[in-house]
Amino acid sequence: MKGRINTELGDIAISPDVIAMYAGSVAVECFGIVGMAAVNMKDGLVKLLKKESLKHGINVTLNDNKISLDFHVIVSYGVSILAVADNLISNVKYKVEEFTGLEIERINILVEGVRVID
Repeated sequence: MKGRINTELGDIAISPDVIAMYAGSVAVECFGIVGMAAVNMKDGLVKLLKKESLKHGINVTLNDNKISLDFHVIVSYGVSILAVADNLISNVKYKVEEFTGLEIERINILVEGVRVID
């Protein structure tokens, strides 16, 4: 399902992959976020994703032109997870709403791992 915006000149359709890629690029800029995570359900292993595959760590759901995002992230060791999550939510909500013109209904943060940064 795509996000749709009706304008006087026509319709705009936004792919969930575009939203995921943009939200992922915003997320990795946030303080305390090491990167997005991919979870292997079979083995239960967590893998840090490269910048080219950020959208794989994000699930986008569109319902009545409202966006729900699930972030699978790896955070830096020694930072407050609550502070990182609050920062991530506020940045993503503002920037994705401005980028798409659609409302963010829900953002879920799933911390899949912790990494020590050199």
